Amino acid sequence: MGEVFTPAIRRVSFKPFFCFIAAAPLLSCLMPVCVALSAVPGCQLKRGSVSGFSRDGDILLGGIFRVHFSALQPQITFREEPAAATCQTFGLQNYQLVQAMVFAIKEINNSPTLLPNITLGFQIYDSCATFKQSLKGTLWMLSGQELSTPNYQCGRSLAPAAIIGDSGSTRSIVLALILGLYRHPQISYASSSPLLSDRIQFPSFFRTIPSDDFQSRGLAQLVIHFGWTWVGILASDDEYGQLGSQIVQQELIKAGACVAFNEDILISRADKNAFHIGPLIKNSNANAIVIFSSISYLIPVLNEMIRQNITEKIWIASEAWSTSVLAPFEKYSGILPGTIGFAIHSGEMVGFQEYFTSIHPSATPGDTFVRRFWEEAFSCQWLDRENLLTKDNKIKNCTGAERLDSLPLNSILDFRLTYTIYKAVYATALALQDLRNCLEGGGPFLQGTCANILAFRPWQLLHYIKKVRLRRETTETFFDGHGNPPALYDIVNWQRDPETIMKHVKVGSYDASAPLGRTFLINSSTVQWAAGKTQVGNIPVSVCTPSCPTGFRKGVIPGKPICCFQCVQCLRGEISYQLDSTECMPCPWDQWPNKNQDRCIPKVTEFLAYTEPFGMTLAVIGMSLSGIPFAILGLFIHHRNTPIIKASNSNLSYILLMSLTLCFVCSLAFIGYPTVEKCLIRQTAFGITFALCVSCILARTIMVVIAFNATKPNSDLRKWVGPQLSYTVISVSTLIQILLCIIWLLLAPPFSEYNIDIKPGIILMQCNEGSPTAFWCMLGYLGFLASISFIVAFLARKLPDSFNEAQYITFSMLAFLSVWLSFIPAYLSTTGKYMIAMEIFAILSSSFSLVSCIYFPKCYIILFRSEMNTKEYLMGRDARKSNKVKGL
Repeated sequence: MGEVFTPAIRRVSFKPFFCFIAAAPLLSCLMPVCVALSAVPGCQLKRGSVSGFSRDGDILLGGIFRVHFSALQPQITFREEPAAATCQTFGLQNYQLVQAMVFAIKEINNSPTLLPNITLGFQIYDSCATFKQSLKGTLWMLSGQELSTPNYQCGRSLAPAAIIGDSGSTRSIVLALILGLYRHPQISYASSSPLLSDRIQFPSFFRTIPSDDFQSRGLAQLVIHFGWTWVGILASDDEYGQLGSQIVQQELIKAGACVAFNEDILISRADKNAFHIGPLIKNSNANAIVIFSSISYLIPVLNEMIRQNITEKIWIASEAWSTSVLAPFEKYSGILPGTIGFAIHSGEMVGFQEYFTSIHPSATPGDTFVRRFWEEAFSCQWLDRENLLTKDNKIKNCTGAERLDSLPLNSILDFRLTYTIYKAVYATALALQDLRNCLEGGGPFLQGTCANILAFRPWQLLHYIKKVRLRRETTETFFDGHGNPPALYDIVNWQRDPETIMKHVKVGSYDASAPLGRTFLINSSTVQWAAGKTQVGNIPVSVCTPSCPTGFRKGVIPGKPICCFQCVQCLRGEISYQLDSTECMPCPWDQWPNKNQDRCIPKVTEFLAYTEPFGMTLAVIGMSLSGIPFAILGLFIHHRNTPIIKASNSNLSYILLMSLTLCFVCSLAFIGYPTVEKCLIRQTAFGITFALCVSCILARTIMVVIAFNATKPNSDLRKWVGPQLSYTVISVSTLIQILLCIIWLLLAPPFSEYNIDIKPGIILMQCNEGSPTAFWCMLGYLGFLASISFIVAFLARKLPDSFNEAQYITFSMLAFLSVWLSFIPAYLSTTGKYMIAMEIFAILSSSFSLVSCIYFPKCYIILFRSEMNTKEYLMGRDARKSNKVKGL
C-alpha cells in the first residue's frame, strides 16, 4: 500500500489527467504534445482488440454498428489480465447497415456536385451490442490508433468529422455524454430514446430516426383504434424499453384503456426472464401485447412462447423489431403472423441492391466482416489456417464462387434502417458542403469568419448540421431544436403469402407533423391476423370484460381497473344506445324506454276514454240509469192526481227526480279527454247536483216529521206546515254548496295536467283538483247533509202510518252514506283512470240507491197495487188520522 504514494506513481497518474483536461480546447495546437506524450505509458489506455475497418479520405466519418448481436465477456478473477471480449452471433441484416454507410460514402465521392475534389473516408467499428465495445470503438476513432488515448487525435489525419451511431439508445447515451463534452457531432440511425432529446445533456446529438415520444403515442393510438382496452406490455429494462413503455402506458390510460401487466425483459439475464414472462402471458386474458425491445432481447421470450404453445396473441411491435429478419423463419411462424406495429419509414436507395450483391471477400480486402458474412449467408466455412482446427465437417467449405444474387435478398435486406444510415451520411455531407461553401466575411463565426474544410473544429460542423435539410422523394429530413427528424412511421403487418412465407406488408402510416385528422392512417381491411383472415368482422378482442350491450352501463368493481367492470342495467326511465356506455341517459318527460332500453319511444297517453270498453260501459250505464228517474218523473206526472202522489208532495218529488237525473248525467263529465273546461265543470256539477238532491230529501224528511207532530193539540208546528219551508231548506242547503264551489273556482280552480309519476311509461291525462281541501270540503258538506237526513229519517221511522215515507228515506240515506264512506278509502288507494272510474261508480251507485229506496216502492204501488193507491188505505182504519198526511 505504501508504494501507491511514491513520487513516481504520482507523476504517472498526473499526466493523463493533464492530457484529458488541458488539451481538450486546443486539440490541434497540442497535437505534437500528444504525440510526444503518447510514448509515455501513463498517457495511454491499455491495448485492446479493435473489430472494425477503415478507408482513408480527406475527411473521415466514424461509424458504430452492432455487427454482432452480443459479446461473451471473460470471467474476471483479479489474478490475471482479463482477456478480450468475444463477439458472438453475427447479424446478416446488421452487416447490411455497415454496407449502407459504405455505399452512401461511395455515392457521395462519385457525385460531381456534392463535395467535389474532396474524398470522404470512414472508420467503422463493431460494438457487439455492449457499452464497453461501443466506448472503446469511439475512443479508437477519436485517437486515430489502436492504443486509445482519451481526448487525443494521435493519427496522421483528422478525427472523424462526425460519428454515425450507435444503434441502441443506451449505448448512444454513453457515447453522447463523451462526444457532447467537446461538441463532436453524433448522428444515430436507430437510437430513439426520448432522453436523447435533452439538449443540455446531449448538445451534439442528432438522429435520423424519430424519438420514441412519437412512436409511443402512435402505438397507443393503434391499440385504441382496434378497440383493445386490456393490454399487456413487455419492455427491455434499458432506456429504450423503459421510457417507451412508460409513455405507451400513460397514453393508453389517458385514452381509457388499461394495462394488464407491464413486465421487464431482463437483459442482464441469459434467459431474459422468459420463464417468468411465458406463464404470465399464457394465463393473462390480455390478448394484445405491446413489445418495446430489440429483437436480440426478444428471441428468448419468443422461444418460450413456442415452448408453451402460446398462440392467438396479438403482438404490437415497436420499430426495433417490427421488420426483423425473424419474419421468414419457419420456427416462429406459429406465433408471429398477424403482428402489427410501427416501422421506420422506408425510402429508396437507388443502386444499393446491385452494390450489395457485388460484395465479395476478394474485392474488399480491408473489410474484416465480409468473410463472416459470407459464411452466414451461404452456411459454409472458409478453410484456412485460422479455422482449420475448428473445422466442422458437417458444414460445407466456402469456395468464393457463391453468388449473392442467388440468395432471397428480400428476406435479408431491410431498406428501412439502411435508409436512416443513408440519410445520416448525406446529412453530414450536406453540412460539410455548406461549410465548404462559406464565403469569408459572411461566415457564421466570430467576425464573419468561415471554417477550413480540411481543418475545422467539431463545433463548427455542428453549426451546419443543425441547419441541414435533406429532401428525398416525398420526404424531407431536418433536425428540430432537439436534434429530432420529422416523426414519420409506416404501419406494418406480418402476413403469410401463398407460399407460407411471412412478409412485412405496409397497411398504414403515422405522421406526427400531418394536419389534425391525418396523423394516423390505416387501411384496416388489408390487415391479416393470426388466422390469416382480414379485419372484416374478425378483429381480435382484447378486453378485461366483454362489452356491455345497449340498455346497460359499466359499473365499477371495487379494487379492479376501470376496464374490468360489471354490466348494470339502466334504471327505469333511462337508456343507453351504445356499447360500453359509462352512464345511462334519462328519456325526455314525454318519452319512455323501449323493451331493450336502447332508445326512447313516445309514452302512451292514458285517460278514461269513451272508446275503451271500460269507459264505454260506464257511459252506457250512466245514460241508462239517468233514464230511470226521468221515467219515474213521467209516471208521477201521469198519476199526479192519485193519493200516493199527492201524499208524496209532488213538487218536491219532481225536483228530486230531476236532480237525480242530473246526478246520473254528471257522471259523463268524468269520461273523455280532460280538457280545462271539463275539469272546471265536473266536480262542481257533481257537488251542486248532489247537494240539490240531498237537500230535497232533507226537506221531505223534515216535512214528514213536522206533519206528524203538527197534529198534536196546541202544537206550534202547524205554522211550518206548507211548501215554503221545503223550498227554503232546499235553497239554503244548495246555496251553501254553490258558494263553496265558487270560492273553490276563484281561489284554486281545477286544471288539466300531464301526470308522469303514477305509472311508468304512461302519461296520465287528468284533472288536478287545484285544492284538495276544497274538494274534500265539498264532499264533506254532502256527507253532512246526508247525515242530517239520515238522523231525522231514522228518528221518524216509527211514526204511525200505513205508508211511512221516513222508513224509505232512512234506507236510502243509509245506502247513500255507505257508498260514499266506502268510496273514500277506495278513491285514495287507486290512481289514474281507475280513480276516476271509482268516483263515477260512487256517483251512479249512490244515485241509484236513492232512486230505488225512495221511488221504487211508490212505482210498485202505482203500477201493480192500485188498491193500495187510495186515500182510505193511506189514512188507515182511524179516519181521525186523516190530517196527518195533509201537506205531504
